[in-house]
Amino acid sequence: MEVGNSLVSAEPLGVIGAITPWNYPLHQIAAKVSAALAAGCTIVVKPSELAPLNALLLAEVADEAGLPPGVLNIVPGDRVTGEALVEHELVDAVSFTGSLVTGRRISELAARAPKRVLLELGGKSACILLNDLSADTERQALDDTVKSCLLNSGQTCTALTRLIVPRERVEPVLESVCTLMDRYPAGDPMDPDTKLGPVVSREQYDTVLAHIESAVDDGARLVHGGVERFAHLTHGYYVRPTALLAPDNSVPIAQDEVFGPVLTVLAHDGEPDAVRIANDSVYGLSGAVWGEDRDHAVAVARRIRSGHIDICGGRFNPIAPFGGMKRSGFGRELGRHGIEEYLQTKSLQR
Repeated sequence: MEVGNSLVSAEPLGVIGAITPWNYPLHQIAAKVSAALAAGCTIVVKPSELAPLNALLLAEVADEAGLPPGVLNIVPGDRVTGEALVEHELVDAVSFTGSLVTGRRISELAARAPKRVLLELGGKSACILLNDLSADTERQALDDTVKSCLLNSGQTCTALTRLIVPRERVEPVLESVCTLMDRYPAGDPMDPDTKLGPVVSREQYDTVLAHIESAVDDGARLVHGGVERFAHLTHGYYVRPTALLAPDNSVPIAQDEVFGPVLTVLAHDGEPDAVRIANDSVYGLSGAVWGEDRDHAVAVARRIRSGHIDICGGRFNPIAPFGGMKRSGFGRELGRHGIEEYLQTKSLQR
């Protein structure tokens, strides 16, 4: 591109270090690898120690497809391996998806170089129901919200886990949420009738239950689910689909990412209050707005500090930029914007 007397070009950043999570292992690896390779970079992937096999299988497929040696590299390992990758002098940039705590550590290590860092650090995404919803639209909104919250047993960074509803609709909404959650039978993930599997580990199971117990102690009303085990499931770390009515947005259950099948319901007193509640979070990854007037719903969504917002059930777009604001991180993945993260700009003055 010509800019005055300069020729401005985009070049590959170089070697990318990618650290990926366990909850959607193949998707996360593929998103980072495809963008890095499209930008002309090589990449070293450190998959989660809880789910490393997807990365190894992908590398085998890439090798069989003829990808040159050294372009895609897989280094399984734990935290020590990840930190060594971040600090390595030959790694030019780091892309990480995972927890806020680990993201902070990666930022600290990368800053010593310094080198570019892309972070996606989770969320506490809000779904706003505006006051003008018809009965049919409200049913659709609640079905969509519960589905999002329970997807992958709640272990989804974009899960809609805060449902913000008009105060006068709280009780009917709670009743509908309970009905919808009853339609998610838990069981063997290989059984086609199962809609809710276990969480990933005993540690995660204990963490989710602790969140539920603390929420009740903080004054939240347990509406559905809870900490009791399923009677028919004696093995596996299954958490009941849980709904809690929070007294306000300040309690931890309305602020902390649970990463389990737990929905927090909050009452709002009109549109400005709903936007205030949605923005009253350290996270800003995803969200949703439902209203009868789509243009007005878009206007409300523009006031929410979040990187990815669905309007009235808008479908996920894999070529649109994806990423967060605030403590949900920075940088974008997917589509053209995801590729551009792995490019650097050079100016040639002539």
